[in-house]
Amino acid sequence: MNIIKSREEPPELKVFRLLKPRKELVDQQYYLNLEKGFAGERRMDAWLEEGLSAECLVLNDLLLEHNRKLFQIDTLLIFQEKMHLFDSKNNEGDLCIKSDNWYTLPGTEVTNPLPQLRRAESLLRQLLQHHRMSFPIESTLIFPNPQFMLYNAPPQLPAAFPPQLQRFMKKLNHTPSKLLHKHEILAEKLLSLHLPVSPNARFPEYDYDQLKKGVVCVRCAAIMSHQGKTFYCDHCAYVEKVETGVIRNVEEYKFLFPERKVTNQAMYEWCGMQGDRKTVIRVLTKHFKLVRNGRYSYYID
Repeated sequence: MNIIKSREEPPELKVFRLLKPRKELVDQQYYLNLEKGFAGERRMDAWLEEGLSAECLVLNDLLLEHNRKLFQIDTLLIFQEKMHLFDSKNNEGDLCIKSDNWYTLPGTEVTNPLPQLRRAESLLRQLLQHHRMSFPIESTLIFPNPQFMLYNAPPQLPAAFPPQLQRFMKKLNHTPSKLLHKHEILAEKLLSLHLPVSPNARFPEYDYDQLKKGVVCVRCAAIMSHQGKTFYCDHCAYVEKVETGVIRNVEEYKFLFPERKVTNQAMYEWCGMQGDRKTVIRVLTKHFKLVRNGRYSYYID
């Protein structure tokens, strides 16, 4: 297994995670759905990394477009004669199928993931044909959560459930595969077509003045107290050096406010370093390059 594209934290989720300790999230349920989906994808990654030994190329989290239609692929495996397209579903609890519709046991209808899987497979096939790269595709819904059960699932459903994952992995590992240069070209082409940010992403609205200032604890996400050369979390007792805390906070600031300059005053305020401006200046001077412009001086990487 050769991972060509690793899975990264989605920008949309990263914004929510950075904002959560600093303001009340309006769309809390949407954020929780993002967390749940990403957790399922990471579970699938762990399952593959632990068990997949066959010769194949792996591309995670592809966002592609064909004929102005966007589609996402959680994981794509390129073998010698076939592609495996995986869609991770981090469902938990009990669901059942009735007349091709999916329901909770109390009877509430939920989204059937199969049409989305079929759509991604079809658009990927069309995209490959457009670039004269025909390749067989086998699509599978992967359910990595051991706390999930689906009743009345037809045998032909293209899915691998928790009790089947080990057997499914053996099937993948027994797939004859000898990769050639053409497979690398295919992977590189798909990588070049990947869109880094979805135009349909729902980023939350936020304003600098509305956000709590300070360094957030990496363990429990509470705002930490500044005590001499350290930041201390009153909630979980985590301790972090001032230098690492300030650097981390600068990176969060740059991600949330790319249009703003990193200045001494801005970081003094953003880090909640009341009465210790010298420490902020020392850390910034040590780890970033100062662009001198009088009182409008700022720092860059």
